[in-house]
Amino acid sequence: MPKNRKSPTSPKPIVPSFLKELLLARSPSGYEDEARTVVKNNIASIADDFFVDALGSCHATLEKKEGLTLMLAGHIDELGLIIKHISAKGFLYFDAIGGHDRSMISGRRVDIITRKGIVRGVTGKRAIHLMTPEDRKKVPEMHQMWIDIGAKDKEEALARVTIGDAAVYDHGFEILHGPLAASRAFDDKSGAYAVNEALIRLAKSRKRKCNVVAVSTSQEEIGTRGAIPSSYQVSPDVALAVDVSHATDHPDADHRKYGAFTLGGGPILTRGPNVHPAVFERLMDCASAEKIAVQIEADPRPTGTDARSIQISKSGVPTGLIGIPLRYMHTPSEVIDLNDLEAVVKLLVSFANSLDSNSVFE
Repeated sequence: MPKNRKSPTSPKPIVPSFLKELLLARSPSGYEDEARTVVKNNIASIADDFFVDALGSCHATLEKKEGLTLMLAGHIDELGLIIKHISAKGFLYFDAIGGHDRSMISGRRVDIITRKGIVRGVTGKRAIHLMTPEDRKKVPEMHQMWIDIGAKDKEEALARVTIGDAAVYDHGFEILHGPLAASRAFDDKSGAYAVNEALIRLAKSRKRKCNVVAVSTSQEEIGTRGAIPSSYQVSPDVALAVDVSHATDHPDADHRKYGAFTLGGGPILTRGPNVHPAVFERLMDCASAEKIAVQIEADPRPTGTDARSIQISKSGVPTGLIGIPLRYMHTPSEVIDLNDLEAVVKLLVSFANSLDSNSVFE
């Protein structure tokens, strides 16, 4: 390259502090305290009402005396590990919280959440040099891996951690290039950010004619559990769930099986039995009005998202599902395009502003 020619650079993206705080929070399913604190600090003073329910989901409400109630849901829990046994030599054995790829677990630095604070550890297994050729072809079972916290024996380990403590990977937020960013737990801190950021913007909107409840749901990764009582408490007329969805623009993705979805291609809107047709059509109309590019995904069964629980609560709720394109789901370094995330927020705001007391979903 000639000396007088500079290499091309991309403009530095704007990274919302709210999003970074959520990603920094350690919140495996059932242990979401840090994420709840982040949501409360960013949203409670803006909402007309804010509370945390018995399963740990945060409810932030913007009220209108008349009009429909719109529920926006994004989950604040993430994958984790839970301590099951401590050996005589002080090593911690664990099980998985949520759907882990076991081949990804070993060799990670982890934060263990204890009553006394965070304890640092490293996930270990037998080194490759000590394996037979056949062993090297196998993915270790959970009981064949452990967490090393540098304890000399069980007594010292128990002074620092307790059976039932949970842990998460220590993989923080980082910009890869341009608007592409990597972090653990974009699934679904990005969705939780989107629904709460939409509520912040709707609080300033003069167009809004409906009640809006942004729910930061708990325990989605172990069965969409938090969304169940939240749906009954909110009793919405219509709902939108926001979660991540697979970007398949990478090697080894068969588009015939999984569809073609790209980072930077815009929100992914799901069609299928889990989504009300009239909600989908309104999302499409809002996207068109706002000039937001969208991608469409077909799913023939209940999705693995909060939409599955919200849709069948009470007498049934017209529900839509918006996906944030994401590469490498359920790995320690998930990747999204921040422009897609901003587009999701704008679509949520547009959908809410499109509703009035005459809106009907048939």
